[in-house]
Amino acid sequence: MERFKNKVVIVTGASRGIGGSIAVAFAREGATVIGIARSKQDDIAAEAGKSFHALPFDLGAANADALAALVAGIVQRFGKVDALVNNAGIIRRAPAVNFSEKDWDDVIRINLTSPFFLTQAVANWWLKQGRDNADPADRLRIINIASLLSFQGGITVPAYAASKHGIAGVTKALANEWAGQRINVNAIAPGYVETENTRALREDPNRNAAILARIPQGNWAQPSDIAGAALFLASPDANYVNGAILNVDGGWLAR
Repeated sequence: MERFKNKVVIVTGASRGIGGSIAVAFAREGATVIGIARSKQDDIAAEAGKSFHALPFDLGAANADALAALVAGIVQRFGKVDALVNNAGIIRRAPAVNFSEKDWDDVIRINLTSPFFLTQAVANWWLKQGRDNADPADRLRIINIASLLSFQGGITVPAYAASKHGIAGVTKALANEWAGQRINVNAIAPGYVETENTRALREDPNRNAAILARIPQGNWAQPSDIAGAALFLASPDANYVNGAILNVDGGWLAR
């Protein structure tokens, strides 16, 4: 299938895990994919093929002006942006009484501040140029990666929980402002996925067993399980989906 032929999709944190799987899924369906990551993306590039373009960039070190320049450069090179997937994220674990200011600032910047200002830059391009030059049926798609911790508090991850509650709120706030401008802003809340961020949980026998016991489907998700939701939200099938937080969690929140 080539549902996204002639579409340009930006995916942050595309070097591995959920972001890598999303980037590959879009590339396989015909999109030109720009993968943004501070680490090498060679493995994803090999899997995604020639329509994948790796763009080294450190979101944690970028301010709003740098993110606006990043988007301007992408538009200049590829002509437009059809979808932005804000996937990049980090997690720091420590008891709240010992949680450092640096860890707090790092997590909030990468998980919440950078996605907001990157989205702002893409929306500014769309409202000032992109919308008028696009097909009247086209819509700009913003897809944020939220979390189960957009709804729950977690354990020893206060900054991560704050950032993911924040990204859910920003998703709804931006949908309220932009839905009438042919912009769809939605989020995916993955359940427990086998990624580097969850390695500590999977390697703890007690936590791993407790997590699996709560998931009705009985298994951890693979990163590829999240990609289908991103493809749906970026497609015309989701034209009337706006401000939604889509849980992809094997039934965790239903328990």
